[in-house]
Amino acid sequence: MARFRIKTMNAIAPEGLALFNGNYSIDPEEENPHGLVVRSSSVDLDRFPALLAVARAGAGVNNIPVDEATDRGICVFNTPGANANAVVELVFTMLGIWLRNVFQGITFCQGLTGLSGEALNREVEERKKRFRGVEMAGKTLGVIGLGQIGVRVANTGVHHRMRVLGFDPFPVMANIHQLSPEVELARSRREVLARADYVSVHVPLNKSTTGLVSTGFLEAMKEGAVLINYSRGPVVDEEAVLSALADGRLQGHITDFPSERLIGHDRILVSPHLGASTTESEENCAVMAVRELKNYLEYGNITHSVNFPNVENIPTVRVHTRLIMINRDEPGMIGLVTNILGRHRINIMSYTNESNGTIGYNIIDCEGPVPGEVCREIEDNDGVIRTRVIAFK
Repeated sequence: MARFRIKTMNAIAPEGLALFNGNYSIDPEEENPHGLVVRSSSVDLDRFPALLAVARAGAGVNNIPVDEATDRGICVFNTPGANANAVVELVFTMLGIWLRNVFQGITFCQGLTGLSGEALNREVEERKKRFRGVEMAGKTLGVIGLGQIGVRVANTGVHHRMRVLGFDPFPVMANIHQLSPEVELARSRREVLARADYVSVHVPLNKSTTGLVSTGFLEAMKEGAVLINYSRGPVVDEEAVLSALADGRLQGHITDFPSERLIGHDRILVSPHLGASTTESEENCAVMAVRELKNYLEYGNITHSVNFPNVENIPTVRVHTRLIMINRDEPGMIGLVTNILGRHRINIMSYTNESNGTIGYNIIDCEGPVPGEVCREIEDNDGVIRTRVIAFK
């Protein structure tokens, strides 16, 4: 009998699902799963009372109620970097199409049907000057948001012989260390906007980034610059962009998020949400999501969680039971659980505690079993959100 029930939402690449072994049942119709693997579908936590974790096969988690999941002790994972290469390639493909007037040129060529020989050559030679473009080399690229994707966009800009400026208000040092030394780290977003010919936005969608590209943002941009959005649609205020295009402050807008107001505009280049739509990206995201979910369900370990601290601890062969305690980050939690286990004569072999400033996560390896009544006694205390027992013997 399967130990863990998994529900898939959306189509998940089979390369990822193949990593689940006999301990798992995988069913898109599962009504009460322990784990969800999801892409873009909205997640309603009320439907899944036994849920322990959600793995998003992608970077954005705006389709998952993360705060509610935290309050319920449900771990939410994403897969940062797994789709980064796909997004980066498309950003520069679209920028190249814009700068070299490729779309207009292709449309022109399609209209040459019926011509041949000298007539065809003469039409091409006479008309091609209408599609003369400019090169990326020597221009200034500004990157707002230096996560996995933003860093690779910045580095790729360097490879295209561009001057590159990057800014992130909350930089993660592991990402910053991957930046090319030729990328200039700006001290403020305004500095990037004032100097860049092309501004590429790569930020997660949350309360603070919704409408980030506002009238004020666009007014701070260099006149005649191009805005590129391959992060999330609501990051950009469409009304502000249309106004900036109308008065000439903004030369163009390249985006992956079609809407009725953007489609058909002669200075907006739109792709149909293709950023992560490659075979390789979908495989990478699925594999990474499944590995994260398995590691959590089988061992309680956490990597790439958006709401819990990252923590890993490999149990020794002598460990009988692993007790997981999820609590609000308040004083006295460690003493609370160790005292309760001591009163019940449960020997602690190792104790690992990590916090992200909001949630405390505890991995407590025990020499013997931890009965259900002990878990209930722990959970009855204020500040404790959830406990979980993982038996190894």
